[in-house]
Amino acid sequence: MEDTLSAAFAALADPTRRAILARLLDGDASVAELAEPFTMTPRAVSKHIAVLEAAGLVVRGRDAQRRPSRIRAEPLAGIDQWLDSYRRLWQHRFDRMDEGLARRKERPQAEEGDTR
Repeated sequence: MEDTLSAAFAALADPTRRAILARLLDGDASVAELAEPFTMTPRAVSKHIAVLEAAGLVVRGRDAQRRPSRIRAEPLAGIDQWLDSYRRLWQHRFDRMDEGLARRKERPQAEEGDTR
């Protein structure tokens, strides 16, 4: 799984590739359609798609003359699974912080009756 994660994270390191994946969430798209919002050639976008494809994040199909790209969810699920342990770590830290804040909030009220 580590090699898959490395390839996926390397592909996702580029903001253009992340934008391409975000666009593919709306459905399949051709290179020309994916190139529309960018100030780069369709050939350059095609190279980005090739990197995403090599990482397993995208597959290209064939529809007559059109070669639409489609997002693959499986590698993203692997990333989510890997991130889950870190998500649990942060959730535990936030829970401890909430407990500490709650204790601190209770303390001044308890000390009001204290006339030292």
